[in-house]
Amino acid sequence: MTSRLGGFVVTIVVLLATFGCRVGDGALAATRDAPQVPAPPTAVSTVGTNDRGSVDRQFKTEHIWDARVTIANGIVLGKSKHGWRRIVPITGGSFEGPNIRGEVMPGGEDWQLYRPDGDTELYARYLLKTHDGHIIQVINRVLMHYPPKGDKGEPYVRSVIDLEAPLGSPYEYLNHAIFFGTLAQPTLKPGETPYVIIGVYRLL
Repeated sequence: MTSRLGGFVVTIVVLLATFGCRVGDGALAATRDAPQVPAPPTAVSTVGTNDRGSVDRQFKTEHIWDARVTIANGIVLGKSKHGWRRIVPITGGSFEGPNIRGEVMPGGEDWQLYRPDGDTELYARYLLKTHDGHIIQVINRVLMHYPPKGDKGEPYVRSVIDLEAPLGSPYEYLNHAIFFGTLAQPTLKPGETPYVIIGVYRLL
């Protein structure tokens, strides 16, 4: 009886050892075959942790272009569960910077939301055509906050801009950066087509 039990225990130990090796081999194979995600640069987790001023010094910008974007009369959708909505067609315009220039293509739109708290959100999507024939997609998300009446604070009008340029083009570098924007609506002269000025800045 004792010898049978001992043989049974030996068999179990052998099976467990064999099964364990197979599982281990499978885990190693899965780890080996899985796509390797590169570790983030060490600087990402250390920049600015010792001094708030060091963080501020990291956020420098470079002016990329100014765009004069012409617009048409807006289409009022009315009140929604999020606020008042309006769509403003983008009809054309031009843009120019130190290393780029071209035209704003017609057909884009600016979806506007007037929130219950008084702020305004804009979501504009349109295309640019460079002077040498390349098409760049622009998605511009804007936040507009005006101080309450009586306050002396300045309006806050800033945007985050996503640019998508063709691969292999001279403007492919636009795919590899974060862009901020400004928005201004100049006073129009009599008979002048309505337009806005959009400044685009690359975060360095």
